[in-house]
Amino acid sequence: MGRVTSDLATIRAVAALDEDLRRGMYGFIRGAGRPVTREEAAAAVGISRKLAAFHLDKLVAAGLLRARYETVGGVRKVGRAPKVYEPAATDFAITIPPRQPDVLAAILVDAVASATPDEPARDAALRMAGHHGATAGAAERDRARPGRLGTERGLTLAGTVLSRHGFEPSRETPVCLRLGNCPFRPLAARAPDLVCGMTERFLTGVVEGLEVPGVVASRVMPRDGGCCVELRAEG
Repeated sequence: MGRVTSDLATIRAVAALDEDLRRGMYGFIRGAGRPVTREEAAAAVGISRKLAAFHLDKLVAAGLLRARYETVGGVRKVGRAPKVYEPAATDFAITIPPRQPDVLAAILVDAVASATPDEPARDAALRMAGHHGATAGAAERDRARPGRLGTERGLTLAGTVLSRHGFEPSRETPVCLRLGNCPFRPLAARAPDLVCGMTERFLTGVVEGLEVPGVVASRVMPRDGGCCVELRAEG
């Protein structure tokens, strides 16, 4: 399975393909099913080897291709083996506003894999949503090493985690974090009770993983396109 990249890396990759020759060579290499030389890529779009090398290296820099030196056809000639190109094992996807169906998919797959015979499917999904959130929160705590957290600093770190997941958090008050985007639409519209429940558990898990005392995830009436859950201080 390929890895999913950051938004910035995805934008760079998409920008690299906004050129006919690069797009043509990239399509040719993806369809070849084997490493392709510069000469082959050049011939596929009708340009010189030198110009092809320039564009191919741009695609490598953008993360769309990977390159190495390899003997072609099993015949070793004098000198260095030719440089060959093949698709990188990376997934690129961008949505505006951000959508994260892969997060829901991972939660549901893990829920099915870990559910006990007597555990209802919904309970397994909610449990695993909390686990994924706690894992994300704990990872941020390990990265930031904030020590003992109060409410306001804890909400700041929670906002960092939730920004990465496409929630577009904003500070409503010093002790309230509203989420301007639902990254699980349109799936949330199909099963609002399940998806919103998973979101609530995910956010609760983030707070638990960060070890933030006195902060809870609460259901709210969402604004247009926003999330139905917010983080706020208890009381």
